[in-house]
Amino acid sequence: MTEDSQRSVVIERTGTGHFVATNTRGGTLRFGTASDDGHSTEFTPVELLLAAIGGCTAADVDVATSRHAEPTRFSVSVTGDKISDEQGNRLTNLNVTFTVAFPDDEAADRARAILPRAVKTSHDRLCTVSRTIELGTPVTTTIEPTADDTP
Repeated sequence: MTEDSQRSVVIERTGTGHFVATNTRGGTLRFGTASDDGHSTEFTPVELLLAAIGGCTAADVDVATSRHAEPTRFSVSVTGDKISDEQGNRLTNLNVTFTVAFPDDEAADRARAILPRAVKTSHDRLCTVSRTIELGTPVTTTIEPTADDTP
């Protein structure tokens, strides 16, 4: 892999069940596990996965359609069922639903016409997140020793 192809984030624990992810450009995103009282406003890791799927495909479709017309509405809903079975915890029945509207003019007609192809192309080829999930890329985990570790 080249430096241009590698993507990375670093996750730091900020408290019990609370974390911050930082990307190589310095962007940060706070997330966590559900709070004891059930009122946490942070995204959970599962919700971040759903957001990554939706965000990736939304960006692809937005680029393709907004060349022709600015949408009056652009919303993407991503749902899935969290299950636990003999294969462990995972999501099933992932569904991405686009709700997109354009003004009533000729340019918008072109945007509406390419919308189905843009959604299909994102799903079939462009969206790195959903392509990775569908192809089933293995995840390797390691533990790096630190100076704090004692034998």
